[in-house]
Amino acid sequence: MREKIIAANWKMNHLAEDLKKFFTELLAGYKAREEVSVVIAPASPYLARAAEMADGAERVFIAAQNMYCEKSGAFTGEISPSMVKDCGCRYVILGHSERRHIFGETDELIARKVKIALNYRLNPILCIGELLEEREDGKTEEVVSSQLNAVLPQLSPEEMLSVVVAYEPVWAIGTGRTATVEQAEEVHHLVRGIIGGAFGDEVAQRVTIQYGGSVKPENIDQLMAAPDIDGALVGGASLAAESFLRLINFKQ
Repeated sequence: MREKIIAANWKMNHLAEDLKKFFTELLAGYKAREEVSVVIAPASPYLARAAEMADGAERVFIAAQNMYCEKSGAFTGEISPSMVKDCGCRYVILGHSERRHIFGETDELIARKVKIALNYRLNPILCIGELLEEREDGKTEEVVSSQLNAVLPQLSPEEMLSVVVAYEPVWAIGTGRTATVEQAEEVHHLVRGIIGGAFGDEVAQRVTIQYGGSVKPENIDQLMAAPDIDGALVGGASLAAESFLRLINFKQ
């Protein structure tokens, strides 16, 4: 059985007092589930504090929202993979659409980040997904394939097993619009096929592929029932412990 991962991407939200309140409420209601991991990605100033709060909670891990692809140096404002690791993180989100489309990160840069994250024994959550106009032009497969194939040739089969892929249609992120289960499953199946073409079906069947894009308590059960959807990368609905707990406790 593939690992299911429910991940919270807080983006540029929550201060220290919010962090404390969230973890207090989360851990009061949290019960670990077999084969389900929980990942929380606060803003970088709070990574170490979040790791301390999650310490001892079964199958609860911390992720950075981004990192640079050098171990140190004159890169003002960036954080290195060694810093991410030193803060107690196991995961790092890479290639999020906001990094691609607001900050101009290229497929090449994201591929370099994925590779160095693996070198530091961090598990990358590699985000891929198309814009609305790309979907309307019938280019979803082209875009998703291109984003994946910028990364896959850099990896060994063993490294691929340490990567989580998150399909996030850009048109559904923070818009209230959600891909239908059928639309999401279609792309997830495509992604698994691309991975299978690169590394074989045995590897592809073991890779966790998350869905992201206006995931909320009202649709989590239907999404998680799809054969190739192995979790969720969640924005707004992850900011409150109550709604995030409902996502963790999806029905299966």
